[in-house]
Formats: sequence, C-alpha cells, structure tokens
Amino acid sequence: MPDRCDPNIFAGIWAIDFADEYPQCEVIGTDISPIQPGWVPPNCKFEIEDCNQEWTFDAESFDYVHFRYLIGCIPDWTALFKQAYRVLKPGGWIESFEVSPTIVSDDNTVAPDSALAQWDKIFIEASKKIGNSFTVVIDQVQRPAIEEAGFVNIKEWNSKCPMSPWPKDPKLKEIGRFGQVYGTQDPEGFINFVATFLGWTPEEIQVYLARLRGELRNLKIHPYAFLKTVWAQKPLDAEPHTTEPA
Repeated sequence: MPDRCDPNIFAGIWAIDFADEYPQCEVIGTDISPIQPGWVPPNCKFEIEDCNQEWTFDAESFDYVHFRYLIGCIPDWTALFKQAYRVLKPGGWIESFEVSPTIVSDDNTVAPDSALAQWDKIFIEASKKIGNSFTVVIDQVQRPAIEEAGFVNIKEWNSKCPMSPWPKDPKLKEIGRFGQVYGTQDPEGFINFVATFLGWTPEEIQVYLARLRGELRNLKIHPYAFLKTVWAQKPLDAEPHTTEPA
C-alpha cells in the first residue's frame, strides 16, 4: 500500500475511512478550510492547502493522490493534475472522482420544470460568471487533462447514482438512501454561494430548496446523477523532478 496519500477533500470522511482501512499508510488530507473533525486516526492529518496554488509538498513524495468533489473549484484541470504528477513517485497513481450536477430520470419522472431539473442550470449559469466549470463529467474533462499532464495506463469508471431509495435492487436502494441524505441534509452548503452570487434572495433559496427536498423524498420520482472516476499512473521511467516545489 502507498506510504502517503494526498486526498483533496472537504469534511475529511474519505481520508479518515482510508486511514482506518490502511493503518500502514500515512494519509494527508488538504482543503482550503479547517472544517475536518478534531479526532482522526493516528496515521491521518489535515493541512490547509489551496490545490489551485503552488503545492508545498516535495517532488516524488507521494504514492497516491486522490481528488474528489472539485467541480466548480478548478480553473485549469491540466495544471492541477500536473501538480499531482510532480509530487508523485514514479509508478504512483492519481485518482479523480467527480459527480455531475445534472439530475435526470429514465422514465421522465424528473419533470423539466422541477427543482431537480433546475439544479444543474443554477450551477451552469454561475459557472459562466465564475469561470470554473461544474460540468466536467458531462464534458469529459478529467481523462484528457490527466493524459496531457503526462500520466499513462488511464482507466475510467462511469456510473449512475440514484438520489433517493427508489430502485428495486437492494444495493442501489441503499445507495439511493445515501443519495437522498446527501441531497436533503445540507443542500444549502452547495447552493447558497452560487445562488446568492446570481442574485437570489435568502427567501428564494429556501423556497427552492423546500421544493428540492420534497421531490427527493417523493419515491414516485426516480432521479439519478452521473458519476465518473478516472485513475492513471505516473510512468516508472518518468524524468526526475526537483525536490522543491516548482
């Protein structure tokens, strides 16, 4: 297993779970805000780091770099993956997991005028003004950017994530329960900034989110979102980097 990992995450759950699963691995989680829990496994720590800025980690110091939920945060995905390339040891791996904000259904139960169907439109409109894309999954951004950064042995995984426990399949139903919690517990954390940026009032945001929560709890509606993971390897014969950040 890798000696060190650098997952760029938010609440830190992924990093903590990884550290618990692999106690022999040193896990370093980074984010721009110190919102992670105070108690973590002894082999896990969190550092303040903006992944869009020059990374402070030494070259060739990681075995594995993991990114997730960075849509809307990255102005240049190739530059991001090049930073990961620099800090990875030859033969090390990169993994990028992202979710699409577009919520659809195969049976048209997600109506065009629904709050669910409006979700991605809010973020797409904001992205035009912010300049960072929220549609990297639909636009197939990850794989070509990883390839351009110099990685090889590129693989990808695509899936649909139900956003409520509507599927009949037991495993998908369980995933849908998590999706429902994900969408109803704190959608404010996702939308408050972009909606306010677009000129929405707090009252308009709450009315919209009340509709969204109601639709996610209505099992007659069958929503899902697209997921994509792309992983790749730094070549074993990669040219050595300097030990200091570029």
